[in-house]
Formats: sequence, structure tokens, C-alpha cells
Amino acid sequence: MKVCVTAQHRGMLDQVLSVFQVLPDFDLDLMQPGQSLSQITGRMMLALEPVFDSVKPDFVVVQGDTTTTLCGALAGFYKNVPIAHVEAGLRTGDLQQPFPEELNRVLTGRMAALHFAATEGAAQNLRREGIQQDSIFVTGNSGIDAVLQIQARLERQPLPVPSYLLPDKKLVLVTAHRRESFGAGFEGICEGIRRIALEQDVQVVYPVHRNPNVTGPVERLLSHLPRVTLISPLDYIPFVDLMRRATLLLTDSGGVQEEGPSLGKPILVMREQTERPEAVEAGTVRLVGTDPDRIEAEALKLLRDPSERERMSRVHNPYGDGHASERIARVIHSFHKEKTLH
Repeated sequence: MKVCVTAQHRGMLDQVLSVFQVLPDFDLDLMQPGQSLSQITGRMMLALEPVFDSVKPDFVVVQGDTTTTLCGALAGFYKNVPIAHVEAGLRTGDLQQPFPEELNRVLTGRMAALHFAATEGAAQNLRREGIQQDSIFVTGNSGIDAVLQIQARLERQPLPVPSYLLPDKKLVLVTAHRRESFGAGFEGICEGIRRIALEQDVQVVYPVHRNPNVTGPVERLLSHLPRVTLISPLDYIPFVDLMRRATLLLTDSGGVQEEGPSLGKPILVMREQTERPEAVEAGTVRLVGTDPDRIEAEALKLLRDPSERERMSRVHNPYGDGHASERIARVIHSFHKEKTLH
């Protein structure tokens, strides 16, 4: 097996590789400040071709819905190499939400030979698009394998309480950086957070993405508030630890929508649509959009009403049981063995 990374989201990538002791065979290190989607897509395709020529892989595995996912699948398709898509079948039905991730995963799905769906709902999306049943496997999400592994590690070896946490405050942990919300939507998100932070018994902690479209509104609307703590993006283990300590999670992230229910945390999703409806249906996640009135109302309802919070906080994990990676590996081995015999 060979591991290739493009270094999209360099900081987050490096610390996750370190946590799980993965040493890439190819680190393309392609990120540059201010790149457009067209520029990074072109640079990825040009950089991936010689990797494929060198390795001559029998199989390509891509995960998620990033530009890296799309380019990895397309590079494999151009070389006529079978592709496996991990986290397949997520759909909102709207190519603008999330942008560009919805298109990335739709196109990746058209190229893949094996589709590893986290849930039966994701598998149904693939069937509706005409994907053959025998190429779809419901495995759970490997991201849940990771968060449960780290949770167990933290229970054995707790981290010190972060110095910036205020005692006796309800912790609201925020992650927000979606491209489709930039502008008025993101202003609404920040205004909603500002109102929540006016509650005397609440502390908001927000690891802020470095994109100027995020840092601008955040600094202007939130940086002066006494119970808002703005910090740099966290490494994976400290972030999971902070999720464990939180009373409420506010997010527009896809991954947090899956990880939060695994940790028994109520989640408000600051998006108009989600490709992960299972947790909404289970009642552990609510969509609140980017309207500050709605964000404030739903957050305060949970923060002020322990019984309401308890109803959403029950541990419910529709996205996996911690064994997705094992199932994925078995299918790939079986597929490769059958392909070799023929």
C-alpha cells in the first residue's frame, strides 16, 4: 500500500497523520495562499499523474468529498484503475450546498467501482442514481472509528483542562467555515453566536479557520466579547477532548455532525441543508440555518432546559460502530483477489 497526500488543509492533515502514525509515501504539498478552485484542481491533476505512473496501482482509495477526493478519483479513472470511494452516497441534491463538495462526491461516485456508504440512507442515494447494488457496501464511517479510538484513549489518559476554559460555565463549542455561507450567511452565524455569548453562564470557544472570509466577520463581531474565546484550529486529540467537555456543539462541519452523536452531544447545524439526515431524524442534530434569530432561539432552548438537552444528548450513533475500516479492508481484499483470479 502507498499513501499519497496533496496537503489540502496542511495543518489538520499533519497532526492527524501523526496521531495515527501514518507516514505518506508521497506528499505533494500543493497548497498556496489564495488559490482558486480551478488552480488547485489543475495543480493536483498535474502532480498526481507522475505518482500514478511511478506506482502503477492496482486500486485507488479516496475518502470524502474534497477537491483532493475528486482529483484522486479522476487521476485513477484516466489511468483505468478501479476506484473505491469511502464515505460514498452523501447527497443534499443541491450542487450549491455544500459547494463544491456536493459536485465532488457526485462525480466521484460516477467513477467508483466500489462504494463504501456510512449508512443505509447513503446507500439508497447511490441506488437511486443507478449504481449497481453489488458495488455498494454499508460499512459505517471510518471517521467514527477514529473518534471512538481517541475517546477511549482520553478516558485512559485525560488531558489537562485547557487554561482558557472558564469554570462553572456551559461550554458552547463552535466550528464554522463553509464556503457557501461566506458573506451574509456568515455574518448571520456570527451574530447568532454573539447573542448566545451574552448569556452570563455560557462560554463560547471557537477554533477559527484561517480563511479571511471567516476571520474578518469573527474578529469584528466576536473578538471583543468577554466570554468568547477565539483560538487557533486545534489538533485532533485536543478537539475531540473539547467536544467531550462541551454542553452544546454549533457547527457547519460535516464531520462534527457525525462525531458529536458518537460523544452524546446535542448539535445545531448552521446550514440550510445537510447530506447527513440520519442524525436529524434521530433527534440528536437540528438544522438551524444561518439566521441569527433561529440560531439564538434553538441554542438558548437547549442551554436553559436540561430536559430538552438530555433528549438530544443521548448517545446515538447512526454513522457506525467503530469497525468500518475493517469492513472496508475486507471488501477491497476480496475485490482485488477476485480481479487477480480473472
